[in-house]
Parts: sequence; C-alpha cells; structure tokens
Amino acid sequence: MIRQAKSPVTSLHSLGLQTGFSLLEVLVAMVVLSIGLLGLAALQAVSLNNNQIAYYRSIASQQAYDMADRMRANLAGISAGNYDNLTATLPADPGCIASGTSGCTVLANVAVTDHFQWLTNNAATLPAGSGLVRCVRGPAATCATNDANSNRIFDITVSWTEKTAAGNANQSFVTRFVP
Repeated sequence: MIRQAKSPVTSLHSLGLQTGFSLLEVLVAMVVLSIGLLGLAALQAVSLNNNQIAYYRSIASQQAYDMADRMRANLAGISAGNYDNLTATLPADPGCIASGTSGCTVLANVAVTDHFQWLTNNAATLPAGSGLVRCVRGPAATCATNDANSNRIFDITVSWTEKTAAGNANQSFVTRFVP
C-alpha cells in the first residue's frame, strides 16, 4: 500500500475558518483580566480606608486611657472635683511642667495641665480630635466634692472626624472610669 504524502500547503478554505479567532480570545481574556484588576484596586482602597478607621479608633482608646491614668495619678485632685466636667475647650496652659516652677503643687493646676496636654494630644493625633470628662455619679448619685474617690464614676469621651464613603462622620469613644 502506497501512501501519498500530504502537501505542506493547506487549503485556503481551512485557514479561513480559523482566522482571527485567537485574537478574539486574547481580547476577551484582556477584558476579564482588566475587570479583575479594577476589582483588586477597589478592594485595596477599601482596605486602606478601613485600616485608617481602625487606627483612629485605636488612638482614641489610648487617649481615653491616658486621661484615666492622669486622673489616677492625681486622686486628691479627683476628690477636690478638679476633673469634674472637663470640656472640649482648650484651657490656658498653667506652665506647670516648666523646669523650676512650683505651680504643680496646686492640685487644680495639675488637673488643668492634664486637661491641656490631653486635649493637645487629641488634636495632634486625631483629625479634629477633642475630648471631655464628665463625672456621672458620686455618693448619693451626685458628684459632690470632697467625697471618697471610690464612689465616683467618670465618663471619658474622645471625639474625632472620620472620612467615610458618604463624607465626614463624627465618631467618639467613651469609657467609664472608676478611680
């Protein structure tokens, strides 16, 4: 049996059916890949935003506990009522920390210095950062001065502005503190 060798030239008819099909497959693959990459970019943007939000909440928590530690270090100032209802308004710095000053011997000056430094730190570490301290209960459900520290309860609030997809949103972190 003799076989005839096939001609290396194929017919134009068979080539015509396959022309351009590989190019179409490549274009479809490029579109699918492009959509996938856009999705990854959007995922990265959302991830960065959520990371920033978590960072601000962590800083707010640290700032609230910073004020609680400052108050714990000045229990006599708490008993005197120097930490009751500290507002978000920055007080004048009494210069208590400057070297060689004797202003820190007055309990009220220590509380004002704590308040000043705390609000300054809030503003420096958080966007539109501020804070307030409010005595919510003392003995007999009041915040009268000269009472036992163990009977007083304070709410420490740290506030800031957070960027969201809908715009800016005011956020706050509140912790309850018993000296």
